[in-house]
Amino acid sequence: MRQFLSRHPRLDRLAKELAKFGSVGAVAYVVQIGVTNLLWQVAGAEAMTGQLVGTLCSIAVAFVGNRFWTFRDRARTGYWRETALFLAMNGVGMLIQLGCLGVAVYLLGLTGPLAQNIAGNVVGVGLGTLFRFWSYRTWVFPSQPVPAGSAAPGAVPEAAPAPEA
Repeated sequence: MRQFLSRHPRLDRLAKELAKFGSVGAVAYVVQIGVTNLLWQVAGAEAMTGQLVGTLCSIAVAFVGNRFWTFRDRARTGYWRETALFLAMNGVGMLIQLGCLGVAVYLLGLTGPLAQNIAGNVVGVGLGTLFRFWSYRTWVFPSQPVPAGSAAPGAVPEAAPAPEA
């Protein structure tokens, strides 16, 4: 496998990014599952409220991990631009999760904890994750610098990333 990847450097970079993205996502997922279920089971929060708050907590964890580790060797296009796009793409990902949960709860009448977890935390997170990986690579942390004039107002250029060990 190592020889194959050494002959295909783009695929090698993709595999490394995907592994890092998966690691960051796993930590964020544990945060999301923990907070969501704590709110549902202990605090008695409504299905959508618990899912929303749990997802917002995981977004914060994912931003730090993805910006400073997963995509650290990609172009830096300004902290505020990256933050705004990251939040926008996560908003879409969260709508995907909430949509899956909403269909299960409000259309199908599946209101038990197992059904809510499967709909919101398995199906919703899975579909949202696919969207997030694609959108981060495409828009939030592009491989090439964003053309001049398209960075957010007040964006501060950043130093080049440290070489990977």
